[in-house]
Amino acid sequence: MQPEVAGSHVPLANAAFAWTRVLSRYRQPSNGRSIFEIAVTVVPLAALWALAWATLEVGYWLTLPLALAAGAFMVRLFAIQHDCGHGAFFSKRSANDWIGRIASVATLTPYGVWRRMHATHHASTGNLDKRGFGDVDTLTVEEYRARSMWGRLRYRLYRHPLIMFGLGPAYLFIVQHRLPIGLMREGWRPWISTMTNNVAIVLVAGLLIWLVGIKAFLLVHLPVLLVAASVGVWLFFVQHQFEHTKWDNDPDWNLHEAALHGSSHYDLPAFLRWFTANIGIHHVHHLSSRIPYYRLPHVLHDHPELRDVGRLTLLQSFRCVRLVLWDETQRRLVSFREARASAG
Repeated sequence: MQPEVAGSHVPLANAAFAWTRVLSRYRQPSNGRSIFEIAVTVVPLAALWALAWATLEVGYWLTLPLALAAGAFMVRLFAIQHDCGHGAFFSKRSANDWIGRIASVATLTPYGVWRRMHATHHASTGNLDKRGFGDVDTLTVEEYRARSMWGRLRYRLYRHPLIMFGLGPAYLFIVQHRLPIGLMREGWRPWISTMTNNVAIVLVAGLLIWLVGIKAFLLVHLPVLLVAASVGVWLFFVQHQFEHTKWDNDPDWNLHEAALHGSSHYDLPAFLRWFTANIGIHHVHHLSSRIPYYRLPHVLHDHPELRDVGRLTLLQSFRCVRLVLWDETQRRLVSFREARASAG
């Protein structure tokens, strides 16, 4: 059955493309609301950072929780940059781009490069023949079995939680983002974006170090950055790495089916939804990336049939960590143990 686009209820079967038409009416941003979202993100972030620095003389036991709280607001700032990259936060592209560039200095993520790579992720998510660009590296069971012992070990290390959500995010944001990785041969634009971002980071960091000293800067800002990086990578991971996600080879792959069924609805508690800027409503975001994050809950309110599509609770999401290989026979993600058992 095809959906009735004008209606409030849209059947899910074979209707992924039609959902894009339904969702188009949620795409218009409110400039006033967007400015408000920036204010309630940036002001607490700056205040918590300053308060964390001011409490260093009292004791690090007080400083660290304040820095970690600031990290939560840094996640929210990245969500604003993310929406700007999609042209979803303001009605004018120039406003999106300039706010995105300014935010990118704090998030250590060059805006132009990230926007381009993220667009590629949206255009190829769930496509087995177009992996490795803006996504979490994922092997099929057969690909993993075909690897050498060293190749399997490297993949296991890459997929280990301490690497994936600890060392990996730190390396990604502090080191890898300093060069236009993946776009180094595509002309001068990726280099300009990256190097401008690097220069701005050095200038801002230099000013803060001059004001508070390098020790205070590192004690406060490193926890802010590291918690935001790890949470950000976790969110990106769980949005696509769940058991019944959707992967297909190119001939069978469909953009809208992959968006709807290859992206999760990470149904978080209300306060976590606020800090993560509703990015957990990821299946809707992939279907219509121009919807501002503050309008995503309206979609679920108006179309409750979307709530259970790819739904993951917070508790269920922790079980996704063990799912590391795509089983093309069972059409689901499986653990190393399950892949070994299926080999007989």
